[in-house]
Amino acid sequence: EYACRAGTATPFAFGETLTPDLANYDGNETYGTGPKGTLREETSGVGSFPANAWGLQDIHGNVWEWCLDTWHDSYNGAPIDGTPWGSTGDQGEKLLRGGSWNGNPRGCRSASRSRRLRENRLGSLGFRVCFPSKDVLHDPLGP
Repeated sequence: EYACRAGTATPFAFGETLTPDLANYDGNETYGTGPKGTLREETSGVGSFPANAWGLQDIHGNVWEWCLDTWHDSYNGAPIDGTPWGSTGDQGEKLLRGGSWNGNPRGCRSASRSRRLRENRLGSLGFRVCFPSKDVLHDPLGP
């Protein structure tokens, strides 16, 4: 959610609503004053949509992204240091974020979250590979 919001407080990184030009979701559905579009019926390629303010692309829609955290019914007791929340909660269900190509725009909101059993294999589920940038890696041998 933090990465998706990119410093915003709106439902989407791009503002109060979402359009089919900004993300891959079921465009037959609308959110707020957003326009209708189409259902693409498949995932879209990486970089198909504009980046948020932090340069992250395709942060809304396309596929629900598996997260390292286990499912919790609320944020009570959540770590505040950014570490994964995996030692408690439902160990069988993992947290999903981002919405998907076959879902409505409400599921694409920055705060939206869902859950599935780890064994689920669906065309609307995926993951995002990420790693620290060169700027935050520490090289003990210096520059």
